[in-house]
Amino acid sequence: MVDHEDVRYVARLARLRLEPHELDRYAEQLSSILKHINKISELDLEGTEPMSHVLDLTNVLREDEVHDSLDSEEALANGPDVEDGAFRVPPIIGE
Repeated sequence: MVDHEDVRYVARLARLRLEPHELDRYAEQLSSILKHINKISELDLEGTEPMSHVLDLTNVLREDEVHDSLDSEEALANGPDVEDGAFRVPPIIGE
């Protein structure tokens, strides 16, 4: 069973601030998770290949294709405010 000290330790590692009333709930949840992991460790997995996903997925993205890109003038022509070959944006520091 996971106790309050274990929960505080895990919370500190995860940089989480927990209220005292949350300790019981998280101790129960972590205990439940560990019980499931222990059940899985009882299984005979000899000959089972490790997998990163339960489905046999392959990359569904299209192949990268090289295309001509815009030159600087064309790209900057779409901006509302251009200065010295770059987009001009409002300052955000020191407001």
